[in-house]
Amino acid sequence: MKKYSPSERKSLRVAALAGGVGGAKLAQGLAALLPPEDLTIIVNTGDDMEFLGLKICPDVDTVLYTLSERANPSTGWGVKEDSFACLSALKSLGEEGWFKLGDQDLATHLLRTQGLRDGKSLTQVIGDLARRMGISHTILPMCDAPYPTLLETDAGVLDFQTYFVQQQCSPVVKRIYWNHEKPGEASPQVMQTLQEADCVIFCPSNPFVSIDPILSLTGVRELLKTRFCAALSPIIQGKAVKGPAAKMFQELGFQPSASAVAATYQDLLDVFFLDVLDEAELPAVQSLGMDCLAIPSLMPTLTERTQTADLMLKYIQTLKSQGETL
Repeated sequence: MKKYSPSERKSLRVAALAGGVGGAKLAQGLAALLPPEDLTIIVNTGDDMEFLGLKICPDVDTVLYTLSERANPSTGWGVKEDSFACLSALKSLGEEGWFKLGDQDLATHLLRTQGLRDGKSLTQVIGDLARRMGISHTILPMCDAPYPTLLETDAGVLDFQTYFVQQQCSPVVKRIYWNHEKPGEASPQVMQTLQEADCVIFCPSNPFVSIDPILSLTGVRELLKTRFCAALSPIIQGKAVKGPAAKMFQELGFQPSASAVAATYQDLLDVFFLDVLDEAELPAVQSLGMDCLAIPSLMPTLTERTQTADLMLKYIQTLKSQGETL
């Protein structure tokens, strides 16, 4: 992948907050432009689960597979050209097959589960998996301890994978929360990365179930108020590029739009990027007290992901340079 030389781009240390397919796409674009020492990707683990005794980290794995160019291009998640012989065998033995594990995908879960049983932290295990997949950039799970996202719905309280995969996002969401014995703690590596970052970028991930879990960790939101923060909207013309974000906005009482996404991050952002199709929303976003720029943000290929990341980084550097000269 393309790398800019120091003469082409001033060094900018970026921490990217990511979850889901949209987050992985922008993370891949950023990784094509920034050297490993200038980019760390912090990934949501609120949708992690245990399935058949295996530790599953869906958002982390989507980032791993995307950056290693192993992701299924038709879905954005899972491994391309994977087979499902094990899943078929499980079904033949009477097991439910609602969580679709591919045979190559299983290798990731087996190695992760074994690493955790050997006493390694989730951060250490994910770092090892990234290296095995040939990824040079650092990928950090948001925390080492389980911190599941819970959804209060008209079908009862559901963990995210039950809502998203088994129930196909059909229940009406009333509330999203993290009701645990004690607040979640970001890993020391995550806190250090955020502290040292020149810019924190919120990838175009679902604000409620991909970014908010990271923001809910003790001290993270307060720390981000001291950082330069930018975000790219996952909503284009009132619709989510992928996933249930628009549906959740409606059910939680908000009109789904790019400006509604910006409003969820109002106390944190310095600049917000929305798609060129939503250019009419620029004044609404600017009224929230943040800078705003319309850019092409659909990213089906690596070329488009790199172009979108490049536009964002150039604009961020312009704003930061202007701030430094004031």
